[in-house]
Amino acid sequence: MKILFIACLHPKTGNQTTAERIRSYIEEAGHSCELRDAGEFHSPADVADLVSQNPSFKGALALHLFKAGRFLLDLQIPCGVIFGGTDINEDVKVEHKRLVMEKVLLKVRFAVAFTETMKEKAESYLVSQKTNIYVQPPGIQTEGTEHFCWAKFLRSSGVSIENVDELRVFLLVSGLRLVKDPLYLVKVFSEWHRKNPMNIFVIIGPKIDPVFSVEVETVVKSTAGVFLAQERSQRELHAAMKRCFALVNSSRSEGMSAAILEAMDLGLPVLARDIPGNAAVVQHEVTGLLFSTPQEFVHLSQRLLLDHELRERVVKNGKFYVEKHHSVKQEQKIYQQLVDILH
Repeated sequence: MKILFIACLHPKTGNQTTAERIRSYIEEAGHSCELRDAGEFHSPADVADLVSQNPSFKGALALHLFKAGRFLLDLQIPCGVIFGGTDINEDVKVEHKRLVMEKVLLKVRFAVAFTETMKEKAESYLVSQKTNIYVQPPGIQTEGTEHFCWAKFLRSSGVSIENVDELRVFLLVSGLRLVKDPLYLVKVFSEWHRKNPMNIFVIIGPKIDPVFSVEVETVVKSTAGVFLAQERSQRELHAAMKRCFALVNSSRSEGMSAAILEAMDLGLPVLARDIPGNAAVVQHEVTGLLFSTPQEFVHLSQRLLLDHELRERVVKNGKFYVEKHHSVKQEQKIYQQLVDILH
């Protein structure tokens, strides 16, 4: 069976990584899967025309209920959808988007949520009748075998710091867009850096929102102890993570952060903003640390620096959590079973 899979495929983002991983599951089950960027299409009619010109498509799948799912509405073939995160956490607040997402859910044969909380939100806000919503956390498999040198990175950024090997790098992995709020901690971290120059903050990720990206670049250039890096391949990113002191997430809203899960799997402690999507993964002082303000972030970071027992505990528990709940084999099994529903 040939499947059309629509997703937002901005390079080196979590969406692209997730879509590529799910496509591999479909193809390993003996199907063919054509992955297309949602940005290629302007309306559901565009996708309907594509399918009519290529009748070999027997089913369709979309990742993100609004951004990609809306393009399924005019199709006459069986469809399924996977929630993204901003669809349930943010888009649902916008009436016209909510109405579109309800239509998508009523059309598809199945939907997949990453957490029980996402499923409950969808059932509460979007559907008035029973919909087949399955819960399947994303599978995590890290690499990180390549060498990554922060000294080389900093020199390429025009920065000269002695004793680079002693630096404590707090890494924020995020596409540059407002909902990820990469500037949330910048001011308070810079103040902390001035007192403790060995602590630096690095933001790494693609420029998704061009206007906001310019703002981020401008702020970072004038802020001591804070650096901005271009996106890297997944292997390079994982290698960089392994050389960091901690992984940071300061998003205003998350579905399920792949970077957090990857950091846990790599043995890196996580400091995450206390929002529902992060709290679904990070149990405070058990699998990571949750902060509600920039000042609390600094306080918890200081604790992590001084309390070696705390650091060892969250690292150990975080890795165990990922191994238990984010199995690639289990994810593969579920998606292969779901694709059979499109027959």
